[in-house]
Amino acid sequence: MRKLIRKAQKGDGEAFIELMELHKENMYKVACSYLRSEADIADAMQQTILDSFEKIGTLEQPRYFKTWLIRILINNCNDMLRESKKVLPMDEIREMEWENPQTDLMEFLDTLDSLDEKYRTILILYYVEGFKIREIAQLLKINESTVNSRLQRGRSCYREVLEHSIG
Repeated sequence: MRKLIRKAQKGDGEAFIELMELHKENMYKVACSYLRSEADIADAMQQTILDSFEKIGTLEQPRYFKTWLIRILINNCNDMLRESKKVLPMDEIREMEWENPQTDLMEFLDTLDSLDEKYRTILILYYVEGFKIREIAQLLKINESTVNSRLQRGRSCYREVLEHSIG
């Protein structure tokens, strides 16, 4: 992967395209956690691809490529939300078509429906995207202790929702 990133940094368009192909599903999931419509998601992803293509030379450490890319995506999503004042009702995610439907993922996202966005975002970044607490703190520009407490509170709220839906 690092070799591919270094090629893209040197201007290799094919390497950059391959990187985007490898990360498009992750980008889609993160964009879904922020935006309402497929069109907005596509716009945010497209803008992220353009921004990352223009700025890939500024990436100092290739091992942080995914974190860097997702940070750009989150910034673009937040910009779009600020412009349009939209919020994501998670129930619309159920209606979206996924390329590779995964029942567990969809059940997880459905359950996240009732959680506050600050918990929902952290749970998605941690459990779906596999980011570490330190990386989430960098992505969201908040303290690691805040991420940790939101993760714990999000887990607790998630458990409560599950228990309420079962019992």
